[in-house]
Amino acid sequence: MKNLFRILSVIFLAGLISCNTNTDNNKIAEEVKVTTTDTVTTLDSLPEENVEQTSISTDSNLTLLSKEVLLLLKNKDYTAFAKYIHPEDGCLFSPYGYIDTVAARVISQANFVNLLNDGKKLNWGNYDGSGDAIELSLKQYFEKFVYNADFLYPEKFAINKMLGSGNSLNNLTKIFPNLNFTESYFPGFKKEYSGMDWTTLRLVFKKLGDKFYLRAVVHDQWTS
Repeated sequence: MKNLFRILSVIFLAGLISCNTNTDNNKIAEEVKVTTTDTVTTLDSLPEENVEQTSISTDSNLTLLSKEVLLLLKNKDYTAFAKYIHPEDGCLFSPYGYIDTVAARVISQANFVNLLNDGKKLNWGNYDGSGDAIELSLKQYFEKFVYNADFLYPEKFAINKMLGSGNSLNNLTKIFPNLNFTESYFPGFKKEYSGMDWTTLRLVFKKLGDKFYLRAVVHDQWTS
């Protein structure tokens, strides 16, 4: 009888341990599920200030589209980049956060390819501080005022929210009040500059049919 009692006790304890283990596993699985859901909700939540509310699907599309564009810029594949320019309105290029509607250059898909091939220098506005004319070829402009940092892997990324700000005005939402934009931002690179070497790139998108195209590429940085 004693042996039988011991055997039954062992079986009972094994069942109890198994039950507790399953309960713990279910609890952990539920916690993981909740955590994952909360994370997705946070990442997909959209800012409401100064822009129209957009859907989660739009948010995802803009993120993916921005990565595609930034990858082309990183690889200097400007011919492929041209295909993302808005077919009807072209793409506006601004070297600084304040968009000078007089000096800012708007380039169509076809003209972009032509400028890429002939390599002639264009006036893109004026340098902040000196006021000298920005005379650069298309490739030179892209290296200095578009992809001057590895924006494909920014320190911060946002949709319809301004991250970079300095002592110059930013009028993007006034020029393009109803359009979506993404921002890839670096707050600075060297400690001794105390953030005065920050830089950011904003990609403004406009929908045509069921696709988004680039309506503007706005570079920004600390200005004196």
